[in-house]
Amino acid sequence: METVNASMAYVLSYLAAGIGAGLVVIGAGAGIGKLASSAMDGIARQPSAAGEIRTTAIILSALIEGVALFGEVICILLAVK
Repeated sequence: METVNASMAYVLSYLAAGIGAGLVVIGAGAGIGKLASSAMDGIARQPSAAGEIRTTAIILSALIEGVALFGEVICILLAVK
């Protein structure tokens, strides 16, 4: 009976890591989508500031991707623990 509980814990840890990884990807996609939408809106309203807006958007999207990568690594660590 104890081996069934241990194997079930492994299965549930993989399931939780998969769900967590999916949520991280969804959150990062939504964040970058909102960022890109706002940046394009800003550029459309004030084309002279396109360079500054583009630079800021690239930096912010890199930060969002960094957080998403951190979340993915945490999910992988939880899965193999």
